[in-house]
Amino acid sequence: MLPKIIFCTAVSAATLAVILLALISPSVHKTPQKNHTKPWLALSLYIQHPHIPPSNTQTTTQTTTGAFIFHHTLTEGPQNTSRIVGRAQAFIIPIEHFSHSVFNIIYLTIDMVEYSGSLGIHAKNIRHRAREELPVVGGTGSFAFARGLAVFVQMEGQLAEVNAMYHVKLRLRFPNQTQVIPG
Repeated sequence: MLPKIIFCTAVSAATLAVILLALISPSVHKTPQKNHTKPWLALSLYIQHPHIPPSNTQTTTQTTTGAFIFHHTLTEGPQNTSRIVGRAQAFIIPIEHFSHSVFNIIYLTIDMVEYSGSLGIHAKNIRHRAREELPVVGGTGSFAFARGLAVFVQMEGQLAEVNAMYHVKLRLRFPNQTQVIPG
């Protein structure tokens, strides 16, 4: 009879332990996440007019009947004295049968303390408006595998001291990452 009591006591103790663990377990008390989306990274940069010395006759923006090519400076602020943080380069063929070409890309190369790398922006649907929203299709370095949106806003006529051609607002998401790159 004593072995039966010991067995019943042990079973009861084990059952009680399982019930208590289930009630006080931290996973039971976790609040469910309302938003399962990964956080976004937002950056704001400016594309500057090229600084061409008067003696230099070569320009950094070239347009031909078939392509639009440019190489400009990226800065933190809209003034031409703002800190340079990278380069903006593009190769765009505006002819209708090339409008969906993979060659229509804008590359932003960024070299900051917090970030270093490049972003590829697909420029297939440019409509030559004052505001263009284009998809970010990838990147390298700090921006590896980035996806998101690049909004280009023309800056002409807004402020007398502004030298920037475009204000670029980037909203980026990184797959398979649980945290946002600081910034």
